[in-house]
Amino acid sequence: MFSGSIPALVTPFRDGAFDEPTFRRLVDWQIENGSSALVPCGTTGENSTLSNAEHHRVIEVCIEQAAGRVPVIAGCGSNDTQNALLHMTFSKKCGAAAALLVAPYYNRPSQEGLLAHFSYLAEHIDLPIVLYNVPARTVTDIKPETVIELARRFPQRIIGIKDASGDLSRVTDHRMGISKDFCQLSGDDELALPFSAAGGVGCISVTANVAPRLCADFQAACAAGNLAEARRLNDLLYPLHYAMFEDASPGPVKYALSKVFEGFGAELRLPLVPCNEGARKAVDAALVHAGLVR
Repeated sequence: MFSGSIPALVTPFRDGAFDEPTFRRLVDWQIENGSSALVPCGTTGENSTLSNAEHHRVIEVCIEQAAGRVPVIAGCGSNDTQNALLHMTFSKKCGAAAALLVAPYYNRPSQEGLLAHFSYLAEHIDLPIVLYNVPARTVTDIKPETVIELARRFPQRIIGIKDASGDLSRVTDHRMGISKDFCQLSGDDELALPFSAAGGVGCISVTANVAPRLCADFQAACAAGNLAEARRLNDLLYPLHYAMFEDASPGPVKYALSKVFEGFGAELRLPLVPCNEGARKAVDAALVHAGLVR
């Protein structure tokens, strides 16, 4: 259902509020440069600092501005099942193609709790679900057997996963345990090349915020089986992938956008603060290496 380079969009702020005009321009820029879908209100979008009203407005604006040119996978995850359902209901009404649902964080549910959480959502709304596994942030890990069971129970609802576990063996676990239609998307830019080789079809990317054309071309080379070109592009992007996490994300990516996207401010919401000098230097060097600035 989804493939290619899919940016996990930042949420621009100006004077503390959602900067809607800049976000609209960012959506257009991403689509014009080959992004195949968009994810608003993910981790990179600082969803944890948005009120529900703001969260819904960001999703609404993204879908409105995309205007059907590419699908929108709305970030709907929560550690409260009912709040996740609220986000999904709003997103479906707005025209989202799917919901991205992170494993509930802080509560630390068991695998049985994860099955119950995602099953409840799949049963209560007919919006396709892309699971999001990022145990480094949530502490909770959606084990392969849980993913496989959810896909078995709800083949029309649980349609894919964004895997940021860092465990590449899971791509094969999922591929061998689930039908070929299950969509596997990398959640780690630096692992996107081996993830693709193992059976992945794309990446929900931080780096694509800054380098949408390079990331789109990289994913196209992977899809075409052009390993030499994929390696060449991966080498260009590789330092940037790591620079994006030299300080708390999305500080570095917002700093990078301020260098490559006219009129973009690097404002963050507390408890995040602007990235440190070391991160800025790493981003500057990576942007030059990728040919994005001189």
